[in-house]
Amino acid sequence: MSGSSLATAIQRISGASQQPSDDLVAIEEPLEIRLGHESGGRREDSSVSITMRTPGSDAELAIGFLYTEAIIKSAADIALVKHCGPPAPDTGSHNVIRVELEPGVDVDLERLRRHFYTTSSCGVCGKTSLDALRTCGAADQPLTTTRFSKAVLTALPDRLRAAQKTFAQTGGLHAAAAFDTNGKLVACHEDIGRHNAVDKVIGELLSRGLLPATDLGLIVSGRASFELLQKAVMAGMPVLAAVSAPSSLAVDLAREFNVTLIGFLRGDTFNIYSAEERIV
Repeated sequence: MSGSSLATAIQRISGASQQPSDDLVAIEEPLEIRLGHESGGRREDSSVSITMRTPGSDAELAIGFLYTEAIIKSAADIALVKHCGPPAPDTGSHNVIRVELEPGVDVDLERLRRHFYTTSSCGVCGKTSLDALRTCGAADQPLTTTRFSKAVLTALPDRLRAAQKTFAQTGGLHAAAAFDTNGKLVACHEDIGRHNAVDKVIGELLSRGLLPATDLGLIVSGRASFELLQKAVMAGMPVLAAVSAPSSLAVDLAREFNVTLIGFLRGDTFNIYSAEERIV
């Protein structure tokens, strides 16, 4: 077992033959994110999220989630990040992490609950989701900023795949990476959940003082959903590239905030759904 995969006994079938074997599967376990913060002049401990994730880079996942949900504004808001509670019996992973905020940092947990409603409830329109982003400080990306070449973009999927060590073992993980104008992967993470992989990337960028990432793009190994584009917008990233399809609301969001949205990035072909001026 590695930190992200677990060996399990299987029956391997090939045509008419069957034989016992071992296989590596991606680990999926819950992570509870707890927040230590001030409220009404006293310290409180609040559970803000439980997500199913692949263990590893939990601190980056937690602070990336808090940043993209506008709970924290900068790395200076964070006093301490640490695991707590007993390890899981099967894998030894610690599945609770606590982010302690500095004194005086205001926290709007009700805004987080409102955002969860707008992104999860049936019948809530796209305009409500877009308006919710603007209220938490998301800004349009100027079209006069960073440019990315077609050659850089078409080389990214192979570079991302080469960096996916656990995917190579299990075939069961998504990946996300921040890349610069030369195509270098500045931060790269894997996870069973595509949104967690993006949070891990953004959390690493935050801890390295690289946010807002106005000179970096984001590539994801699957489709481009509203949720992933929302995270890119909050991180100030001008480009989101996906190897699969975008959703309709992702396209709307990209056009609303002037983000260059790229889909079906495979081989030497891709589609540009918004802000094509950044691609040269």
